[in-house]
Amino acid sequence: MLEEARNRWHPIAAAYDLPYRHVFHGQLLGREFAVWRADDGYVNIWENRCLHRGVRLSIGINDGRELKCQYHGWRYSNRTAGCTYIPAHPADAPACTITNRTFPAAERYGLVWSSEEPLGELPDVAGLPAGKLLALRGIPVNAPADKVVEKLKAYRFQPSTALQGDGADVLVDAAQDFAVALHSRDGSAETHGVFFIQPVDSNRSVIRGVLDHDAEGVARIAILRHHNERLSRLRDEAEREAANVAAPAPIEPVYEKVSAELADMPELITHGRKAALRVTVARKWQAADGIAGFELRPIKGLLPTFQPGAHIDVHMPNGEVRQYSITNGPGETDSFTIGVKLERDSKGGSKCMHETVREGDVLAISEPRNNFPLRRDAIKTLFVAGGIGITPLLAMVQALKNQDLAHELHYFAQGEEHLAFSDRLRQLGGALVPHLGLTPEQTGAKLRELLSPYRNGMHVYICGPGPMLEAARRTAAEQGWPDSAVHFEYFKNTNKIDDSSSFEVALARSCVTLTVPAGKTIMQVMRENGIDVPSSCEQGACGTCVATVMEGEPDHQDVYLNDAEKQAGTKIMTCVSRARSARLVLDI
Repeated sequence: MLEEARNRWHPIAAAYDLPYRHVFHGQLLGREFAVWRADDGYVNIWENRCLHRGVRLSIGINDGRELKCQYHGWRYSNRTAGCTYIPAHPADAPACTITNRTFPAAERYGLVWSSEEPLGELPDVAGLPAGKLLALRGIPVNAPADKVVEKLKAYRFQPSTALQGDGADVLVDAAQDFAVALHSRDGSAETHGVFFIQPVDSNRSVIRGVLDHDAEGVARIAILRHHNERLSRLRDEAEREAANVAAPAPIEPVYEKVSAELADMPELITHGRKAALRVTVARKWQAADGIAGFELRPIKGLLPTFQPGAHIDVHMPNGEVRQYSITNGPGETDSFTIGVKLERDSKGGSKCMHETVREGDVLAISEPRNNFPLRRDAIKTLFVAGGIGITPLLAMVQALKNQDLAHELHYFAQGEEHLAFSDRLRQLGGALVPHLGLTPEQTGAKLRELLSPYRNGMHVYICGPGPMLEAARRTAAEQGWPDSAVHFEYFKNTNKIDDSSSFEVALARSCVTLTVPAGKTIMQVMRENGIDVPSSCEQGACGTCVATVMEGEPDHQDVYLNDAEKQAGTKIMTCVSRARSARLVLDI
């Protein structure tokens, strides 16, 4: 019976066990679960262990959007259970494969239901109306589920409106492997109750009863006490009988093996721009003057986990591919929200999104990438946004606000009508400082004011138009900010690319040496020879195609690496950068 139970829905908690900002320790068929309700109402049921050291997540912290392990502070996102932050690696975005195992959840009849591998949806229960029901207190029993079912068939209780009596007729309406439906009648008073058995282990169960009518105040307390006393006596009888027979062996939970996707080497493909996801445009609106907002929802399943600063590739109906930052706050994983500015010199990307894409359209997008990760170990974090550059920083600010970490957002725009995503900005309170209608000279002066003096442990994140970005980076350097504390993201590379050189590139791990002729990039030559290279913008701005340089001198033509990284010469953007030396050796 217990083997068949793996494919059935079982109650794992009562709805009242899941108040906001709480984590409930659930148990089913020998397995432990961390069960928690996010602030958006979504019920998460996860395997009860942190992927780092196996510490129980049921003793973690539910902040309403993410679940934080109490041991080393790993954070996991609402809905997806993907890891969003690892304190020991504050400068890195966790790999998308760091995801806890999730289980299906359904909330009905005042109970929360789950299963290891359910066959079909949670079935309706005859006799329990759609109205307000009364879920009784769970009664744990040290006895097998089948023994508890037999005991419940003989359970006697009074109707809820006749608790003072003691002569009710109780009939068994139905009985199954893990449930008993009873009907109690005393004169004109009657109550229908269904008692579900939660199989915790082979020799442990929980009785979860539901009555067909709720009550309030003193009457409700009296009903709960009535059943608590009688079910406790039933439990004592069941445990005495179970103690007289040999206990069955405990259930050994089945743990998932590494998926084939992670265990096998992927097939070689000829390009790195993958669009693995299909989403529908659930909403399109004017987020600011010249900026359209898009809410993208999955056609089926859940969207992947993202971290603040992540972006997606959007494959458009006209064949263009563009990168847009995710503006969501932590735990908002039911959709991705992006902002698209209509560029005057658009080559078809922003123009297509503004004029062609409509609500209800289906788009292909990539999984989120994060080459602009947020550190959360700063004594204070400054954000400097210009125009559409607010989009990646907005996600970061919401994450720090959720954790009560010190931060300020300085938003430069031409006017109030150009401030994008006003609904999210309003939630930031005093952390938001708009700077409107400033001239380039005034902007430079304000940047000098904001970035001085530098204090050890501070970090600044900058995103916006190229000239403003350059001015902010230059000012930070003048004020003594180290390169490691200045983080930036360009939306495009405006440098003129010199591709007139020819050189050799040796791929150390592939044992291949290739010639890169004038007019072609390292990336193009590698793909022509069957070597897959991940990419996104393909113009040296996003950092997706970065490779490690083992020998040789790179000719950096990107806008992703900072000055210190370029001087070190240990990294190269294979989509635009070339070689000053006759030969490069890359760790590919």
